[in-house]
Amino acid sequence: MEFSTNKQKGNSGLGIAIAYFSTSGYTVSIPLNDTQDYDLIIEKDNIFQSVQVKATGCKTKYGNYQLALKSCGGSCGKTYKTVIKTNVDLLFVVTEDMSMYLLPITCLQNESTITLGKKYEKYCIKS
Repeated sequence: MEFSTNKQKGNSGLGIAIAYFSTSGYTVSIPLNDTQDYDLIIEKDNIFQSVQVKATGCKTKYGNYQLALKSCGGSCGKTYKTVIKTNVDLLFVVTEDMSMYLLPITCLQNESTITLGKKYEKYCIKS
């Protein structure tokens, strides 16, 4: 899969996350606006969780995918939000090669980026 624009990357990631959770027996709810920290609410066995969805095609020089955890904007590119300082339960990540990760927010320590190497292998749900 190729991400030509950030918008396409975001839309693809969200669509893949919805498909993954739906086919895994979850009820998926989508918020009506884009002002909350989460992209989806999932429910299974009466347990509700909020999910932030990210997609990446960026690789390190060693061939591992890297993921930005912060959101930047404005004329100076100032960071206005980072995933670990939001009120979400899970981070769903899809990479350009369609590998998927489901990480509890509690396993993240870095505010800016993570590299999906050995440290995060146990959270890989599809490779």
